[in-house]
Amino acid sequence: MTESVTVRVPAKVNVQLAVGAARADGFHDLANVFLAVGLYDEVTATPADSLRITVSGPDAALVPLDGTNLAARAAVALAERHGIPPGVHLHIAKDIPVAGGMAGGSADGAAALVACDALWGVGAAPDELLGICAELGSDVPFSLVGGAALGVGRGEQLTSLEVGGVFHWVFATADGGLSTPAVYAEFDRLTPAAPAPQASPALLAALREGDAASLAPSLTNDLQPAALSLRPSLADTLRAGEAAGALASLVSGSGPTTAFLAKDAASARTVAEALRTSGTCRTARVATSPAPGATILG
Repeated sequence: MTESVTVRVPAKVNVQLAVGAARADGFHDLANVFLAVGLYDEVTATPADSLRITVSGPDAALVPLDGTNLAARAAVALAERHGIPPGVHLHIAKDIPVAGGMAGGSADGAAALVACDALWGVGAAPDELLGICAELGSDVPFSLVGGAALGVGRGEQLTSLEVGGVFHWVFATADGGLSTPAVYAEFDRLTPAAPAPQASPALLAALREGDAASLAPSLTNDLQPAALSLRPSLADTLRAGEAAGALASLVSGSGPTTAFLAKDAASARTVAEALRTSGTCRTARVATSPAPGATILG
């Protein structure tokens, strides 16, 4: 058995998040355009007598260490399918904001799945890994594949998208998290008759062209009004980034991280510095997209 396996996995930003009305199963139909961005967690799998989770990095204390952690659930799911005892120590080195709408927990689940597959020598087919990811959560499949994709259904049914260039982003993190179920519940309250979600042709074309100026007016997030209702202070962050020169701003997923599209690398640095000194967020990070999905480092 391999001594250890480390997998790097990216955060995501939703450049379009179109949300339909609640379904009978409690989920919502989505047209969810994902972009993987260059902020990463790393998950290291090491043989152990039993399943154990440890975490380091920013906000590590906020990450659950029990069976509810998606990394733990991924290891158990793979082990059960192949009749393997789930004895593994999973160490998560966090750099993706916790509970920030950037799929950090989903990323850890995808990374743990790839790491355990390699550590245990399972050799699972890509379709099997994607199937386990879909069982774990709506965002987990995209964390596995990265790049850019349109997610439909509840977001787990992916179609890869072409991206014609590099996009520059700034992500402003807020104090505390926002509960995704709470944001969806507020969406349901604010939007009782949501239309069927559809991907924006203009946005998909802008991605293909790699043109930030064309992408900016197409950025949309149907959950943003709900996130702002629950956390009104996020509006100040959005305004601060726009005033500093961002081409566009939006709440990332269910929040509370806010995302700012910049013209180029220099503009992204300017926007990030303005946000850091604005008093409207905890910190601001610069990143580019697209980024690769879960990748074995060694």
